[in-house]
Amino acid sequence: MASPEQGNETSITEFILLGFGTLPELQILLFLLFLVIYIATMAGNILIVTLVVTDQHLHTPMYFFLGNLSSLETFYTSTILPRMLASLLTEDRTISFSGCLTQYYFFGSLAGTECFLLLVMSYDRYLAICNPMHYAAHMSGRAWLQLAGGSWLGGFLGSSITTLSTSQLSFCGPNGIDHFFCDLIPLVKLSCNDPQLMEMLAFTLSLIFLLVPFLLTLMSYICIIGTILRIPSTTGRQKAFSTCSSHLIVVTIFYGTLLIVYMFPTASTLRHFKKVLSVFYTVLTPLVNPLIYSLRNKEVKEALRKACRKCRFEQC
Repeated sequence: MASPEQGNETSITEFILLGFGTLPELQILLFLLFLVIYIATMAGNILIVTLVVTDQHLHTPMYFFLGNLSSLETFYTSTILPRMLASLLTEDRTISFSGCLTQYYFFGSLAGTECFLLLVMSYDRYLAICNPMHYAAHMSGRAWLQLAGGSWLGGFLGSSITTLSTSQLSFCGPNGIDHFFCDLIPLVKLSCNDPQLMEMLAFTLSLIFLLVPFLLTLMSYICIIGTILRIPSTTGRQKAFSTCSSHLIVVTIFYGTLLIVYMFPTASTLRHFKKVLSVFYTVLTPLVNPLIYSLRNKEVKEALRKACRKCRFEQC
């Protein structure tokens, strides 16, 4: 935690999240925008989880992973948006040191888990499309749990390392975090310690949790698209290509913005640009994931229609 008082140095017990500035006319607009996004994100992802759990036809590996992704997104967006909405509404931007570390811990854990989970989902689609004869053998019920459990465990383990290291830093100077949530790099910049060690740790973990999963996911989708292009039916090829290209776009946005923020040097000229990029992987990706991965899917649409018919029947 922060160091005790030494001489004229005062230990920091709370931080100020500077967010997107202090213009009053922007605060209300941003509050309404992020409130709508938060409600839509929670509704969409909770709907997917409910359908996957209740509909027997969706008890397959692909939908099991989609259910995990939607569960993750509900927690992921809730680590950041409620606190941001409260700050925009009340103009109270302070957050305690322990609260800041807690927010970063869950954000980092869930972001790392999503990186691994997207890789697992691309591997699942690769087996189903490129190697269908061996799909059942590789995707047994035990394999589902191991791949999903490994994703969650890996994400929380990686974040535990950085959070524990950050908790040992001393903070004795400015306490304004130039971000809308407690992120690692802006937090380390405020430390009185030499930031090189923490920056090296963050870079190393970014290689493991971001770059490697991104490259493997990209390779999976390249193989999938190559297989799709060899489908004789033009209609089937176009439909499959449309679905996989949508997945690839979302994956590229999520990984790409994370890689730019965490692996590129933090120059003062890029500071505001990186803050804007952070909106993509913290706010927009959880919103579009249920639309791209699930609600465009034929089986999910059918499950939703069945659920609506059941609700109407029970009401009657």
